[in-house]
Amino acid sequence: MFTISNFTNNNDVKIINEKGPFQIIEYQRDLSVMPHHAQTAYFCSEMNIRKRQVICDISQANVVVQAGAMQWMVGNVYATTGLKGVGDLLSKAVRGKVTGESAIKPEYTGDGVLVLEPTYKHILLLDLDEWNQSVVLDDGLFLACDAKLKHKAVMRSNLSSATMGNEGLFNLGIEGSGIVCLESECPQEELIEVTLKDDVLKIDGNMAIAWSGTLEFKVERSGKTLAGSAASGEGLVNVYRGTGKVLIAPVESRK
Repeated sequence: MFTISNFTNNNDVKIINEKGPFQIIEYQRDLSVMPHHAQTAYFCSEMNIRKRQVICDISQANVVVQAGAMQWMVGNVYATTGLKGVGDLLSKAVRGKVTGESAIKPEYTGDGVLVLEPTYKHILLLDLDEWNQSVVLDDGLFLACDAKLKHKAVMRSNLSSATMGNEGLFNLGIEGSGIVCLESECPQEELIEVTLKDDVLKIDGNMAIAWSGTLEFKVERSGKTLAGSAASGEGLVNVYRGTGKVLIAPVESRK
């Protein structure tokens, strides 16, 4: 048995979201600040620049987290590689190489509590049942997910998506029924969610941070002809076509 005190029940800590095994907390003020940093800490708090953490209840579900993200854990929590053999190791190594993600993401099992490292980024929780049970992520967003979800490398449907769309050739795709936890530079309140039903979305720039795996992604001319694209001043645009959802940041991702 264990008891955790002065954590989520601290009046400086606010639970801002929770889904499945994940709970997101936010520190309302930096109480450890020294006098010569007090002014900076005050304005950070006023501008929503606050530390946030993910708490994982392993008794609800096993979770997979980004390598190095664990801060502390209590109870019967065990870290495993999640590997199911040599073939699985090779598959994950190749996927990590092409997507830029860590090849081996630790899987935590048991029935205790796992707490991840604090971050100043914003933490998003996506329920894949609301994303046609498949989501493709922009680089560097993945933080954690339900261990029963499947990871795969998703290749662009055309080479121009990588060479001219300011994107990599591969992205991390996650499939199944469960919750995915992401780190985002933009808060949930500023993200635009577009739901398509046999329709098309065109974006000038790398502003989509996640989209349903059921959507086809390509880079195309903004107009029907080269002259039309030149006249519009937009040139090439990222195009998402089909049925699914796209999550759009208000500004282009900084990489």
